[in-house]
Amino acid sequence: MSHVVGRFAPTPSGRMHLGNVFAALIAWLSVRSQGGSLVLRMEDLDTQRTSSDFAQILRDDLLWLGLHWDEETAPQSQRTAVYDRYFEKLMDEGLLYPCYCTRSQLHSVNAPHLSDGTYVYPGTCRNLKNPPADRRPAWRVIVPDREWQLTDLVQGDYSLNLATGCGDMVVRRADGVYVYQLAVTVDDGEAGVTEVVRGMDLLSSAPRQMYLQETLGFHHPVYGHVPMLLAPDGRRLSKRDKDLDLGVLRQRLKPEELIGTLAFAAGLIDAHIPISAAELASVFDWQKLRGDAIYLDSASL
Repeated sequence: MSHVVGRFAPTPSGRMHLGNVFAALIAWLSVRSQGGSLVLRMEDLDTQRTSSDFAQILRDDLLWLGLHWDEETAPQSQRTAVYDRYFEKLMDEGLLYPCYCTRSQLHSVNAPHLSDGTYVYPGTCRNLKNPPADRRPAWRVIVPDREWQLTDLVQGDYSLNLATGCGDMVVRRADGVYVYQLAVTVDDGEAGVTEVVRGMDLLSSAPRQMYLQETLGFHHPVYGHVPMLLAPDGRRLSKRDKDLDLGVLRQRLKPEELIGTLAFAAGLIDAHIPISAAELASVFDWQKLRGDAIYLDSASL
């Protein structure tokens, strides 16, 4: 069996909330239960919203939870030159073109959308003859009319045709900042990541990244998209839910109590008891993890 390399890649824009903690916990448990290693990476492409202070708080929170890592790679904000190389590779293969569409054009009511509201880029600028001279372009990669399929560790079989499901993808914004899909593909590929565990909201990103992996010469990792943690009213837990971020929870809970609550809610253990991450790793089983949404509120913690 090959060595398993997992990763946790938080955005240091605030304190971790329960959804972040849950994804980090499952990624860590899977790796440790297989004798693998875990890579930590700070996804700080948006330097206006992120900071090194938040990155340090994230590290401290992970250690408080008992979720140690084996290696920390350079943050994305320091890897622009690396992304440049892969951008040039796509350019050399004739897969990139400049896009001058404005935000209002992209979000127009007349723009093509799927039945669930997902925007599909129609290729407006792919063969543009007279580009505007007063506007800096974003850059898009041409996607093939092809079905990308995966068997997710939690969600099961999933597929997406990129041509009809999203259209040509932006890989670099007009301000020169590389976007999530390209940066994550390159970061995971260069770090040798073999298993990607993250939230269910990113499931549709997997086919996008599989296409870029194949195009850029990286292997496909195994994917596990864990269920979302929701508030009782159905809202997705986020950094706006201050009563459920670690800054508050650490003041009233021990790490074993928090991990026990998450493990019980997710179906990993049969009783609502305190348990450490190390203890949980010895009994971790992907088959036990529920795939539907998990509802939590401050009263249950």
